[in-house]
Amino acid sequence: MTARRIASIATALLATVALAACSAETVEADDARPAVSESPSPPGAAGGPVTGLSLADAIAKLPVAAEVRDGYKRDSFKHWVDEDGDTCNTRMEVLKAEAVVAPEQGPRCTLTGGEWLSYYDEQTVTDPKGLDIDHMVPLAEAWDSGASQWDAERREAYANDLGAERSLVAVTAKTNRSKADRDPQDWMPPAESARCTYLVDWTATKLRWTLSADEAEVAALQELAAGCPDSTVKFELAP
Repeated sequence: MTARRIASIATALLATVALAACSAETVEADDARPAVSESPSPPGAAGGPVTGLSLADAIAKLPVAAEVRDGYKRDSFKHWVDEDGDTCNTRMEVLKAEAVVAPEQGPRCTLTGGEWLSYYDEQTVTDPKGLDIDHMVPLAEAWDSGASQWDAERREAYANDLGAERSLVAVTAKTNRSKADRDPQDWMPPAESARCTYLVDWTATKLRWTLSADEAEVAALQELAAGCPDSTVKFELAP
């Protein structure tokens, strides 16, 4: 996979945010996409690792609620910001982190050379202009699922979530635009190898941000998860 995602096929991916009360909820992805090692804290505990939930059990933890699109505007989520002032905005940070072959970085974070693997369609890309940075749970879907109740600061944090490797992914522009704002009941990656990983990533992101799913989405996730009996999910709640 990518330098950022290829830790190991059997290891789990964690996000890196601790809760104010030292409680984080954690599940692990045992999927095609690798992960980083973290030390999450289970709810109500002082800390320490937690065994991953099965994908089916993780889906069952999603809050269920009807989706509400009223009032959505893409610019309600300020994204591609340069949080650390190094001239590389969120898009460029993801490109640098996910490069299979590291690109050269020039002035104002211009990237030349390099190579990326789009896990949605198993395509190798050598020109960063051919890549989009996909919000795993699209901004419109996040709005429908609870982000409409957030303030602007939290929506910006969501749109630029570099603290969890599942939140943002570099993929071919073709697959990202095919996906648009659809959830897994209406769109899944074309590569068969990506299916279980994608379900894990989607579920982990929703759980990380406490986003809801409507009944049709949950039913679709449960049906699709039946083909991923060995997949597990790991997440840590966003602050």
